[in-house]
Amino acid sequence: MKLLAFETATEACSVALWLDGEVHERFEVAPRRHAELSLPWADALLAEAGIARSQLDALAVSRGPGAFTGVRLGISIVQGIALALDRPVVAVSTLAVLAAGAQAPPANVLASIDARMGEVYAGAFALRDGEPVPLGPETVGDAGGVHLPPADGDWQGIGTGFAAGDRALAVRLAPGLAHIDASALPRAGVLARLAARAAARGELLSPERVEPAYLRDQVALTLAEQQALRKERDR
Repeated sequence: MKLLAFETATEACSVALWLDGEVHERFEVAPRRHAELSLPWADALLAEAGIARSQLDALAVSRGPGAFTGVRLGISIVQGIALALDRPVVAVSTLAVLAAGAQAPPANVLASIDARMGEVYAGAFALRDGEPVPLGPETVGDAGGVHLPPADGDWQGIGTGFAAGDRALAVRLAPGLAHIDASALPRAGVLARLAARAAARGELLSPERVEPAYLRDQVALTLAEQQALRKERDR
């Protein structure tokens, strides 16, 4: 399996190339530079490995939640490459990617990303053989609305949501968490590993079916809604 993965949903930008179990990755915390870095990094990784784009079996992308522009950028890049090559796409939750990067031994992970505006994105997962299994729906909202679901084993917290809003989430849930890493960010290397496993299970999408997971309602108007709104204004 040769797979190219893009993770651009947070302030970190990363691209990874999965070659039959071997991972090559570029990663940098680079706010507002994702569009500048992503494709050159992808081309550099392919060149270093001696792989042409036409030799890729699939593309992978972190579908969100996260920064709206970053999520949309990653999906647009992957859709463009996949459509040009006629290759399938694996779309993985950004919170699942974050959770899968957590360090053992705690069996359960609460992954959280700073959603700004006083809110956090959050998702609870059980780690089974390195695979994040959702323990409930992913959410966005005030830190006070985030809870640890019933589960066997210890918990750890990971992600920038634990540093948001004067560490409100970390302070409130600290008694139930064995460890908190509030600086962790999702990485394309982890995304590539999860995507390769998903591809092996046949969890592949055609490029046009990849959708962002914003969690917030009405993040942006659809193209049809924009056209309808313009017609209404022109009357």
